[in-house]
Amino acid sequence: MSEEVKASSPKQPLLDNYVKIIKEQIGEDTIKEAFINEVNDHMPILIVNKDKWHDVAKLIKDHPEMQFDYLMNLAGVDYETYMEVVYHFYSYKRNEFLGVKVQTERDGGSVPSVMDIWATADWHEREAYDLLGIGFTGREISRILLPDDWVGHPLRKDYKPYDEEV
Repeated sequence: MSEEVKASSPKQPLLDNYVKIIKEQIGEDTIKEAFINEVNDHMPILIVNKDKWHDVAKLIKDHPEMQFDYLMNLAGVDYETYMEVVYHFYSYKRNEFLGVKVQTERDGGSVPSVMDIWATADWHEREAYDLLGIGFTGREISRILLPDDWVGHPLRKDYKPYDEEV
């Protein structure tokens, strides 16, 4: 019985080029993993070492072969053993999409803020902090949806309401 060989993604060359540029300019240990999200229109996805994230963010915005000038979305994810921040970018100049994931510790974890690179990150980072407790270094951060005296972060999988009757 012959096995069918899966065709390579049409966006694999883009991903390979992004990885090459990032590793050459920032370091071999910058990218933890790179893959194509086929179900999302073959979007290239990078999992980036959090200690290198701010440098990568500047590079993917400014490098002529990337130019991801629009931060579409930033979301926090609770995986119970670690937290992850997922970013979706778009390049108006190149008509391309890119996903980036940055992982951090579950308790007390944080990732570098990218608010100085994409101003819209301000509200997104505050939401991830407010609802999941993910910190963002390099900036002052405060709650955006809940009152300042709210106890806990309600989208964490281990969240228990402070007042069970409310």
